[in-house]
Amino acid sequence: MPQAIDREQVLRLAERGAPVVDVLSPEEHEQLRIAGSAGLWLRELDAGSVAGFAKSEPIVVYCHDPL
Repeated sequence: MPQAIDREQVLRLAERGAPVVDVLSPEEHEQLRIAGSAGLWLRELDAGSVAGFAKSEPIVVYCHDPL
């Protein structure tokens, strides 16, 4: 079940080995990316682009929202 978390929680999960997919635009990805994250632009996200991730493990999807 999806759940909203903040950037600090994303960083902690990444440190523990959780796969992180950032769906930032290419410009935002250069500025705000999290080390080790997979960059998949939201407009290009589909079943094929995430096929390599284990379905039994949580995946963190990261998007920056300044609001």
